[in-house]
Amino acid sequence: QVLLVESGGGLVQAGGSLRLSCAVSGRTFMDSTMAWFRQAPGKEREFVAIISWSGGSTNYADSVKGRFTISRDNAKNTVYLQMNSLRPEDTAVYYCAAGLVDGRRGTKGADFRSWGQGTQVTVSS
Repeated sequence: QVLLVESGGGLVQAGGSLRLSCAVSGRTFMDSTMAWFRQAPGKEREFVAIISWSGGSTNYADSVKGRFTISRDNAKNTVYLQMNSLRPEDTAVYYCAAGLVDGRRGTKGADFRSWGQGTQVTVSS
C-alpha cells in the first residue's frame, strides 16, 4: 500500500509562486510514474502534470505549460510541483497521484490507483 502526503499549499497573490511537495512511502517509488491533479470548487478533477519514473519525461496541461514545473527526487521519495506566475484560476485543491494503471496515459483521475489527501492553493487577485 502506498501513502502520499502533499504539502506546500497556501494563499498567494496573483503573479506569485508556490512549491508543492508530495512525499511517498509504502512502496517502491523509483519505478512509479507520478502526477499532479487539481480540483476547483464545483469542477471536476483535472490533470496538471505528469513525470516518468526517471524524471526524463514530463507532460503538462496547456493551462499550466510554461508556468509550472514537475520534478522528482527519487532519493527522497518526493515529487514536486513548482508553480510560478500563479493566477486566480489556479485556485484549487492539488492532489498527487501514483500507481499508473498499465496502458493508461495518466491524464485522467481513473488512470491512477493511489492519491494523497490534497493541499489547498488559493490565488488572490
